[in-house]
Amino acid sequence: MEQQTRNTLPKKERLCGKTAISKLLAKGKHGSVSGLRYLCLYGTDTGVNRIVVSVSKKFFKRAVMRNLLKRRIRESWRKQKHQLALEGNFDILLIYPSKE
Repeated sequence: MEQQTRNTLPKKERLCGKTAISKLLAKGKHGSVSGLRYLCLYGTDTGVNRIVVSVSKKFFKRAVMRNLLKRRIRESWRKQKHQLALEGNFDILLIYPSKE
C-alpha cells in the first residue's frame, strides 16, 4: 500500500516575523510565472520550506476579496507542494500583482 503524503500547511511552514521577511526582501531572487510574482531565498537554516502570500490593496480595496485570494493561493500551494521536488530549504513570497 502506498504511503500518502499529508496535504497540510502547519505554522512552521508559514513565513512570519519582521526579520525573516526583511531578509527575504533584501537577499531574495525574484521572478514571475503565469499571473504570480515570487521572491525566493534559498539555503535558509530553518529546516522547512516557508511561504508567505501578499495581495495588493491597490488592486483589491475590500479585505474580503484580498483574503479570498490569499486563501486560494495558500490552498493551491498546500495541495501541490509535494510535487515540487526542491532540494534544500527555502523561503518564498508569492505576490498577486494584477486586478484580474
